[in-house]
Amino acid sequence: MHSHDKKNVYVGIGLAVLATLIWSGNFIIARGMYKLIPPVSLSFYRWLLASLIVFPFAFKKIKIEWVVVKKHLPYFFWISLTGVSIFNTFVYIAGHYTSATNMALIGTTSSPIMSVVLARIFLKEKIGGLKILGILLCITGVLFLLSKGNINNLLSLKFTTGDGWVLLAALSFAIYNTMVKKKPASVTPVNFLFVAFSFGTLLLFPFYLWELSYSPPVVWNIQLISVILYIGIGASVICFFIWNITIHKLGAGRAALFGNLIPVFSSLEAMIFLHEQLGWIHIVSMLLVFAGIVLANLRSLK
Repeated sequence: MHSHDKKNVYVGIGLAVLATLIWSGNFIIARGMYKLIPPVSLSFYRWLLASLIVFPFAFKKIKIEWVVVKKHLPYFFWISLTGVSIFNTFVYIAGHYTSATNMALIGTTSSPIMSVVLARIFLKEKIGGLKILGILLCITGVLFLLSKGNINNLLSLKFTTGDGWVLLAALSFAIYNTMVKKKPASVTPVNFLFVAFSFGTLLLFPFYLWELSYSPPVVWNIQLISVILYIGIGASVICFFIWNITIHKLGAGRAALFGNLIPVFSSLEAMIFLHEQLGWIHIVSMLLVFAGIVLANLRSLK
């Protein structure tokens, strides 16, 4: 490994850790804020802010690239719907029913598994033996968490509403991940983000209005405003840009590995900020998931 390549890898790893650290806060917010603001509103303000911030950067080229975007409108519709509108909104809905630790563990581990399966079906990507073994380990880890370490609980597993929403969110993100690989080459990353963010915001708008009509008015305070700034600027704009650089430096396979730091960070943050209990079950579950991820990526790590 040349020193330049080595530096690239270290920078990539540093950025990947930073992105996952910022993202992990999203689950804490989903759980910590659910009494202050309804889920669609939280999502709508987040993506509206993100779109406004990306707009000046996208403005120069959007006119030129609009032709391509227009040609691929159905593609951008699905990308925006799955990656922006649905994914986070469902996470915020789940925050009403389940702990941040569970959300992070179920959501971040099931999504890569679904991505691999979808990539196999739609992109005809091969799944090797190690990958299958890795995926099985991950699934075991998540099932272990859901069953609270007792096989009898699994047999009579009452799937909580929150777990269901998180799984739907994960599926939505997996579809987004699979479709991102088909991104039209002539659309620059910043415009890709702008179109996805703003399209996603527009798709949320009718649901936002509908939610406003029946939920109590939001009481704005400094805490709520700073949360929206955090998820709108940090978890949306900054993270997406950092993540794109990470993929560039490490490759998509290795970058995806780091996504599994999210439940670890989230669990620790949930302990500190939300006083959630972190038990041995969470720890065993994480270890199983990590082992699975490493196994599934052994080939690409060599």
